[in-house]
Order: sequence, then structure tokens, then C-alpha cells
Amino acid sequence: MSLRENNIYFFLVVIALISGLLVKFTGIVEEPQSLVPENSPDYFSENYIKWEMNERGTVKNKLLSAKITHFSNDGTTHTLKPVMSFYNEKSLPWVVTAESAILSADGKDLLLQGVVAINREKSVGYNQLTINTRELKVKPETSYAETTEWAELISPPNKTTGIGMKMTYIEPIHIELLANVQGNYETK
Repeated sequence: MSLRENNIYFFLVVIALISGLLVKFTGIVEEPQSLVPENSPDYFSENYIKWEMNERGTVKNKLLSAKITHFSNDGTTHTLKPVMSFYNEKSLPWVVTAESAILSADGKDLLLQGVVAINREKSVGYNQLTINTRELKVKPETSYAETTEWAELISPPNKTTGIGMKMTYIEPIHIELLANVQGNYETK
């Protein structure tokens, strides 16, 4: 190779370096950005229905929701207008409705937000029961729920109200109002 051919390669390398520097200074090359925003949904579903079965193959619980959205950064699942049914062998199911809900990534904590209504229809050996409250925290694994908000228990014709509630909604069912408890009861 001659000196003249080497000079051509040298000039090409210098031109490439200068071009690269000019591109960086002019801002044509953008810095790479994260493709996923910090708290973005990674999937969603509208008119969502989910059934969970027990070990005997009967329905354990059912979820209906106008929309669910799962978030990638924290693994939470947000639901809009959820209707949850919890089945047991001895009575009709508990049906729980809320304005919205957030399920933790591990599935151990469920926060029912806004107005929450819990209903169980009358069946053999069980009276009808309706519970109205707000902001209910549920532990699905242990069938436990609690709130610090106002709560109302209606088992016609009786009605009891109070502030704060703790509830176990499997046998044996246990409901406790924590403060300012008042009731209207009909006697036979």
C-alpha cells in the first residue's frame, strides 16, 4: 500500500469521528429511554370473570368486574366495580360489591374502596344479612375483613351500626363492631 492510500483511510476515519461528534452535539441521537413508564399497566381486561375451584371441584369464589388492570411495577391488580362471591357448603354465598378494589401482588391483601356492600341471602339455618361500610381491608387466605369506617349490619328486621368492624366470613362466622354501637331490634 502506498502512502497516498493510507492517507485516504486516515481521512475517512477522521471524517467519521467528526461526523459522530457533530451528531452528539446537535442532539440528533436521543438518549435511550425506558420503554415502560414507571407505573404502567402490563395487561387489562374488560367485563372480566374469574372462577376459583376448591379441591373437590366446586366453586370456591367468583369475581366479576367491569375492568381489571394489572400494573407491572408493583404487581397490583386494580378492579373497577368488582362483584365477588364467596361460596361455602352450609349457606348461600357471600356477595361483596365495591366501587373499586386493589389486590396486592402476592394476593394476600385486598382493599375494597368506596361504598362496600356484603350480602348473604336467607337459607336454611341462616338469616339474611347485609353489611354496608366503606374502605374494607380483606385477607382472602384467612377469610378475614376489617374496616375503621362506619358499618351497618342489617338482618331484617334488626339493624346495628357502629364505627369499625372485624369479620370472619367462614364458619364459625364472627362479626364485631368496635365502637359507638347502636341497634334497633324487634322482639317477638
